[in-house]
Amino acid sequence: MEQPLLAVTEIPDEGSATVDFFGRVLVYLVDGQPRASANVCSHLGGPLERCDGEFVCAWHGATFDAATGDRLAGPGRPGSRMMHLPTKVIGGVLTYVWSD
Repeated sequence: MEQPLLAVTEIPDEGSATVDFFGRVLVYLVDGQPRASANVCSHLGGPLERCDGEFVCAWHGATFDAATGDRLAGPGRPGSRMMHLPTKVIGGVLTYVWSD
């Protein structure tokens, strides 16, 4: 299964773009490389917003490292992390790829 998410040229250098896929997906760059993650805090499912190199939960302030997805602080299970989606760039578009 392949699902186009967003043209790489449309991914902002700062922050993230929201894509309507599986409800809500964040597309962003880390060190110039495109990534996609579920826009869901692992604590209670709140929306995330990118601030500098972190994602912050709007509901309870949990923070996650944008590069690794690891929870840095705030409520949530120890060792919890953001859910990254498997992707690759196909024809200049970041694409969700489930199984090759």
